[in-house]
Amino acid sequence: MSESENIQQYKCPNCGAELRFHPKKQGFLCEYCDSFFSPEECKSANEKRIAEEQEEAPKKEEFVENTNLYVCPSCGGELMTDQNTTASECYYCHNPVVLKGRLTGEYRPAKVIPFKYTKEEAHMQFREWCKKRWFLPKSFTSESQLTHMAGVYVPFWVADCDVNGRMRAVCKKIRSWSTGSYEYTETREYSVYRHAHIHFDGIPADGSSKIEDALMEAIEPFNYNETKDFEMSYLSGFLSDKYDVNKGQVFPRIRNRAVNGSDHLLRSSMVGYDSVRVTSSEMQVLKTTWQYMLLPVWFMTYEYRGKHYEFAINGQTGKQAGTPPLATGKLLGACGMLLAAITLIGTLIGGFFLC
Repeated sequence: MSESENIQQYKCPNCGAELRFHPKKQGFLCEYCDSFFSPEECKSANEKRIAEEQEEAPKKEEFVENTNLYVCPSCGGELMTDQNTTASECYYCHNPVVLKGRLTGEYRPAKVIPFKYTKEEAHMQFREWCKKRWFLPKSFTSESQLTHMAGVYVPFWVADCDVNGRMRAVCKKIRSWSTGSYEYTETREYSVYRHAHIHFDGIPADGSSKIEDALMEAIEPFNYNETKDFEMSYLSGFLSDKYDVNKGQVFPRIRNRAVNGSDHLLRSSMVGYDSVRVTSSEMQVLKTTWQYMLLPVWFMTYEYRGKHYEFAINGQTGKQAGTPPLATGKLLGACGMLLAAITLIGTLIGGFFLC
């Protein structure tokens, strides 16, 4: 089998990139995510992928037939709706969108978490969020601004990962005591080794470049127990963002979360010591399985003095996140009133002592 045939035949089970045969290791190496797989592992993963694609083919055809694609000429955003829902404006920049046509079947999600919060409940959540922030521009909390809040199914890549973790550390136990006029300190040093096989379920990474990753992470977690098989009916009345970041591109984020979680888990297992100094930490992501999901988000953007602000509500749990704009006029006015009050109090106190 030639190397070109290997490239066409096998894709990385972790990130989906093409694999190359490594002569010295006698296996397949992913140059994108540095993963390595034996020929047997590649063959098994490839057969599974082909079987899944064949099973999904009819569902993808239905998706193509019943989905509309809208494009925003201003920011380039692409929105999906079912054939009975019309999109009039871009949820991101509020400019009119234009019907473009159909999508290909690859954009059909496998799973969806339906909205649980209605638009009215989302508006109520937003108003409560604003009450805790005193110096917001008046227009930010206006009814006209609330009309721009959209229910959007955000595309997410959700991964299950297996991590093989190894960690070595030098740990110390210190004991001190006194005898007569003497003080003693005993330090015992231990060489500690940890090795664990760790499985992570449902690590999410959004597949939209328009929405800030940090904002989507801030409204986590989603409850995957309420995940449903995707049906077109779930899109009725809502918008859906079309992913423009594929699973290969989000894999570094998934890997970092899995590696950091594994590292923390092994470190936290080293208990009972007065000090822990990690000398080596090796975390290897062995296998990643993916699901493409649509997750519910109430989303709103706001432009203030040339700056772009985003606000989001988890459409399943109601968790909120966003960076509020600051009305400097209100802030300066409040500072002026506070200064005037302090000055008045100082004058009254000074007059009292003069009397």
